Amino acid sequence: MRIPLYKTITFIVTKDCQLACKYCYLVAKNNKERMSFDVAKKAIDYILSNREHFAEKNVNIEFIGGEPCLEIDLIDQITDYFKRETYRLDHPWFSTYRLGFTTNGLNYNSKNVQNYILKNKEHLDVTITIDGTQSKHDLNRIYKNSGRGSYADVVKNIPLYTEQMERPATKVTISSDDLPYVKESVLHLFSLGIQDIHINCVFENVWKEGDDTILEEQLIGLADTMIEERLFENRTCSFFSETIGKPLNPYRNGNWCGTGKMMSIDAAGNFYPCTRFAQYSLREKKTRIIGNIHDGINLNYLRPFLTLSVKAQNPRECIECPIASGCAWCNGENYDAADTSTIYQRSVALCKMHKARVRTNNYFWNKLYRTLELEGLNQQEAKKIIRVSSNKETC
Repeated sequence: MRIPLYKTITFIVTKDCQLACKYCYLVAKNNKERMSFDVAKKAIDYILSNREHFAEKNVNIEFIGGEPCLEIDLIDQITDYFKRETYRLDHPWFSTYRLGFTTNGLNYNSKNVQNYILKNKEHLDVTITIDGTQSKHDLNRIYKNSGRGSYADVVKNIPLYTEQMERPATKVTISSDDLPYVKESVLHLFSLGIQDIHINCVFENVWKEGDDTILEEQLIGLADTMIEERLFENRTCSFFSETIGKPLNPYRNGNWCGTGKMMSIDAAGNFYPCTRFAQYSLREKKTRIIGNIHDGINLNYLRPFLTLSVKAQNPRECIECPIASGCAWCNGENYDAADTSTIYQRSVALCKMHKARVRTNNYFWNKLYRTLELEGLNQQEAKKIIRVSSNKETC
């Protein structure tokens, strides 16, 4: 089996959060399950001493919640221990590791968070989640106790964030109710200094009749503005990508994401094939644990996840769809929404939204290249001034 270049290891440091975002897939957040340093230490010891399971040349260490910055001191402890141990063991990850977390931004300017960023900036990727305009953001991203919107408390930290990051980025989530705000929200984020916007529709089956039409109208308007104001030269929106909307490559049969090839660790020291298989992420199904810090990885529990592929979990209509490329799925949501406890039943809740995206994506690229052609540029010359976005979705 071909070894991936990167291993992603996620520490669920807390299941607590200040917010109760309406679209959040973490359906059982709480303030009781906090990871101890002892659990994190044992997880690192196991990982670094079992190269047969962790043979990748590079590693991404990610921290997730809830809100990870609530446990920034613990994250600092874990990071220091990982660095010391990889140095002591002369482990190849000592020079090839990346650190990362996505935060709601509320504590971003705190002394401890800023100290951590300064201390680890050469290896660190941080994303602040801000959903767009105040209207869109406050529709979903509300405080858990008061129901008050959090936009004002997040946006005040964006200038510091954009100053510190080489290419400031954010994750934007779209649900049915906030579709009318998509265009103005993306443009608003650009105006705040955000350069890369990773945006996706929620994977859950929340979509109503006519939502695809609203999304298409919003993205057509966004495409026009990005071209007319030449925002494509130094900004990206992941809804526009040249790699989507084509037939699937018949010679590539890999899974959409890294489920099974990455690993998440919770406060009890349990291992998961992805955070979305932890119990606080599941509405209907029982958790799928693949091991723990005491007994290690159970290969019998892991193997089904290693066999996930396009053909193993997609219906024929999806495999043969002429615009299937870029149509995302979440293995955790597939499992949670399936008729049985199978992990091989693909949820198709996003089908019509993907089709709307493809139609507007084609519109964007056709208009963009036509515009640049009229300026006297051929396609190769045009590509040099276009920042092309990744087609990967986020959870």
